[in-house]
Amino acid sequence: MIKSFRLISILEGISYLLILFVTMPLKYIFESPGPNQIIGMAHGLLFLLYIVMAVMVKMEKNWTPKTLFIVLLCSIIPFGTFWMDKKYLRQA
Repeated sequence: MIKSFRLISILEGISYLLILFVTMPLKYIFESPGPNQIIGMAHGLLFLLYIVMAVMVKMEKNWTPKTLFIVLLCSIIPFGTFWMDKKYLRQA
């Protein structure tokens, strides 16, 4: 479960950064919305998987509600999933 969550968290973090720094500028500066639609859909699915898996890992690792909140908060902060992986998952 931890390995799967680590993979999803890294992919979710990469997709978020792609949206912020690649596809949004393409959409608004160069008027090319196609990449944003594709990466946005992938990011949405990865985000949902991230949340579901975070709750499952919480139960497996007996995280406190505070830890779960921090892990979930990391999904909306740029580079947050990479920090979360290092702090909470690599030690597993």
